Amino acid sequence: MSFTLFPGTRLALACESLAGLSVGDALGAQYLMPGNKPSALLESRLPEPPWEWTDDTEEACCLVVTLAEGEFDRDAFAERLGRLHDPYRGYGPGAVVMLREIRDGLPWPIAAAAAFDGEGSCGNGAAMRAAPLGAWHADSLAHAAAQGARAAEVTHSHPEGIAGGVAVTVAAAMAAAGRLDGHRPEPAQFLRAVAAHTPAGLVREGLLEAAAITRADEAAHRLGAGARALAQDTVPFALWTAARHLDDYPAAIATCVTAGGDIDTTAAIAGGVVAAHTGLDGIPAEWLSAREPLPPWLASAGGE
Repeated sequence: MSFTLFPGTRLALACESLAGLSVGDALGAQYLMPGNKPSALLESRLPEPPWEWTDDTEEACCLVVTLAEGEFDRDAFAERLGRLHDPYRGYGPGAVVMLREIRDGLPWPIAAAAAFDGEGSCGNGAAMRAAPLGAWHADSLAHAAAQGARAAEVTHSHPEGIAGGVAVTVAAAMAAAGRLDGHRPEPAQFLRAVAAHTPAGLVREGLLEAAAITRADEAAHRLGAGARALAQDTVPFALWTAARHLDDYPAAIATCVTAGGDIDTTAAIAGGVVAAHTGLDGIPAEWLSAREPLPPWLASAGGE
């Protein structure tokens, strides 16, 4: 990569990725409700708006506002997560406890390390919010990986939870870089490149396995689709989907919806990565207008 990104360009890339993340999250969440059948999406019959977004989007908005303030400040990010999180947006019980502790003054390294009886979280929470961070760092995969780890560690101290955040950050950086230099990487190449920057472990192994899979049903079966809400059973499938549909946002979201599992999170991850490549033009205007407006405090970052 030989291009130079200025702050305004970085923010624009991050906000477009956030748009893709939030629409994927909000639309995916509709299919966790009774009565909304995934087959309807394949027939272009959409759920009734507005589509409410979940914790995936809320945390990603906190990340983008923090980025817009300058060099990524983890203390500021943690404080913002603790202060602004709405537990009714779909946060897991462990995340609610941790964020309340941070809000009440417990330093984030202690709160993150204490989660899950001291093992730290290996959930998909760091990954679900990470795509805008990768778009911001589209000029360097190595720097994207380092910043992905730093951002993940605010809430996830388990190696797999961190690896999930790193993988999605690198994937979004590569997707945005492909948009800027006019190169769309082949799916297997894309996944292997992401794996090369991801720490060793189950997430990385899943990415390497994903590189050899060509069918969506096989990918969901072998990699998982977030049924356990863990980084290792969410990230490889979500990035397989993004790699296969990097220039087709609706197809990426439909793949996540029909796979089942943690649909809002796989769709948020895939949507954030794909939108980093397509920009806003890749997201159907009808879908953007159906998504619930993003929080008003995001305006301080120049977002929607």
